[in-house]
Amino acid sequence: MEKFKESESVIIFKVETESTKIETVLKTDFNISSRLFSKLIKTDGMFLNEKLAHRKDIATTGDKVAIVLADEEDTNVKQSDIPIEIVYEDMDIIIVNKLPNYVVHPTKNHPYGTILNGMSYYFEQKEIKKKVRFVNRLDRDTSGLLVIAKNSFGHQQMCEQFIEDTVEKGYMALVDGIMESDEGVIDLPIGKADEDSIHRIVREDGKESRTRYKVLERFKNTTLLSLRIETGRTHQIRVHLSHIGHPIVGDPLYNNESELIERQALHSYYLKFKHLRTGNCIEVTGELPKDIQNVVEEAKKREI
Repeated sequence: MEKFKESESVIIFKVETESTKIETVLKTDFNISSRLFSKLIKTDGMFLNEKLAHRKDIATTGDKVAIVLADEEDTNVKQSDIPIEIVYEDMDIIIVNKLPNYVVHPTKNHPYGTILNGMSYYFEQKEIKKKVRFVNRLDRDTSGLLVIAKNSFGHQQMCEQFIEDTVEKGYMALVDGIMESDEGVIDLPIGKADEDSIHRIVREDGKESRTRYKVLERFKNTTLLSLRIETGRTHQIRVHLSHIGHPIVGDPLYNNESELIERQALHSYYLKFKHLRTGNCIEVTGELPKDIQNVVEEAKKREI
């Protein structure tokens, strides 16, 4: 299928079922959403063995189906050349190790210099003619691994892995106090403190939430933890740790501010997921930022 070389815009599937409608093949065998399928129909973006395909065309074992994603342009996004550390990239997604104090999306208070502005600049430089689509979210003051899709296929496929909680997510945090157990599970439901609040609390009628923790190092009055979340609730780690009496150092919402760091000492350092085209296992890590490295060093020297 030389005419359709795989790229950010072209995805090729090899059919392994016998005599099935191409719509069924794409939706059932390759998990293409109905929304994306409809878009492919409208843009003539679906091909069977190099020929334009239609919804009811029949594909069989050994056939090759290509989907071609149309170029996109988002003229509303202003570009900014900001520091962005890319730790993983393939044809469908980019993973960056987000620095602290960077907002992901433009807001009234931060209209420019956001990760969106920076990635729009990167797309332009690399001639990736697609909209910037974020798969996961990180708070302004949380550093670490942020997943960005390079096309609508990557966004749909990767979002599904996050929704189904098949992505393994690892964090590091420095917390107040000494964690007695070397490892454990915090299995407590989380909900809003009240309807209009951004503050979350543990409450019986909240959503099921599970956080696994493992002690990496104990200091005099603080503990460095590795954490894995099995559910993705807003502020989950911050709420769980605060509830058990070990809030994150510097967390302005669930703890007190710290003289050692200007934000919560929380970093998303690890992701494990399935490659969108091959199904292979991918593991990505992001180094601790300087501010958390510094506070850990201070904890060692000052025995805090």
